[in-house]
Amino acid sequence: MQQQGFRPSTLVPRGFVVESAVFGDTGVLITVHYAGKVSACPRCGSISERVHSRYHRHLLDLPVAGRPVRLIVVARRFRCDGVLCGQRIFTGRFDKDVLAPWGRRTIRLEHIVYHLGLALGGRPAASFASRLMLPVSNDTLLRAVRRRGSPRFVPPTVVGIDDWAWRRNQRYGTILCDLERRKTIALLPDREPATAQAWLSEQPQIAIVSRDRGGGYAVAAAKALPNAVQVADRWHLMENASHAFLDAMRKSMRQVRAAIGAATINPKLLSSAERLQYEGYLRREETNDAILGLAKNGANIKEIVRRTGYSRGLVRKVLRGQRSDIFRVRESSLEIYLQWLDEQWAAGQHNGSELWRRLRQHGFRGSLRVVSEWATRRRKAEKPMATVSAGHPRRGPSHGS
Repeated sequence: MQQQGFRPSTLVPRGFVVESAVFGDTGVLITVHYAGKVSACPRCGSISERVHSRYHRHLLDLPVAGRPVRLIVVARRFRCDGVLCGQRIFTGRFDKDVLAPWGRRTIRLEHIVYHLGLALGGRPAASFASRLMLPVSNDTLLRAVRRRGSPRFVPPTVVGIDDWAWRRNQRYGTILCDLERRKTIALLPDREPATAQAWLSEQPQIAIVSRDRGGGYAVAAAKALPNAVQVADRWHLMENASHAFLDAMRKSMRQVRAAIGAATINPKLLSSAERLQYEGYLRREETNDAILGLAKNGANIKEIVRRTGYSRGLVRKVLRGQRSDIFRVRESSLEIYLQWLDEQWAAGQHNGSELWRRLRQHGFRGSLRVVSEWATRRRKAEKPMATVSAGHPRRGPSHGS
């Protein structure tokens, strides 16, 4: 396929013809003129080709090769031929997607400036724009955002309401979202029920209000929208269900481990960190047994606190079953690599250092000690299996155990 030759006009917006280009240390200066011969009067719309005069417009455009670009547009003034038009002389107009009548930047650059200001704000966007060789100030970025304005407000029918932090632990506000269109529609200055009620009262078409389990927004929604249905939002439902499940599992872990045959822990197979946790677990179990023993003998909470020296809150948790079996094991950084490690181990690679070096090639960022401890535990766990295979089977548990 024959390649077309490079033309300077490809660097400038559509419809312009390059007259000259100067490349300097501070940027690129390109002089252009519009290719069109006629223009329409902005007042009466009549087409004119009678040129009155010419002048220069200085514009900013997209950077080239890491250098800012300035365009010098040779613009024309036309005479209006409309008999009843009061506009005798007007400036030639360009395409709306190329250059605005009073614009100081091309439309394609204005589009980037707008999105930078919308995404980053004033000062952060100005700092980032300077790195992109787009010399715009923070005020210019904010003006570009305000100039386009906000989209048309559509009255919502399903809203979500929750609090958010202006500054965590110090000042909070209220956020309202249109759940059907998945967009934020209002930010209130505080989280007082009266403020939320005033906003909701102005939107009587709302049929469903999704909120958290707090009572403040519930009261505000009930007073402002008595006919609206209030529902708990999905995040809080999942969060509450997760807490309830974990709490129930903590209280029943002893029975669960006994049921699956994991009630006994072999300290020889634990890592150093797991052994420290296990020793703390044993100390906590001794404390729990002492408190439960006193309670079984009829001692009340006050008497148990006096005799053991533990706090009232701790004694209450033990008696309610909220502190039993809390041997916590941290999730290992090897969790996502265990299948790969098992395959390497089955293939005969039992050296921890070599496994660690190979594992780093797969993205592992942990230390050599983590892999070495895994290899040591694996090696210890396989020793009983080797004894069985050598003809010395271990005695199984009795029926009474």
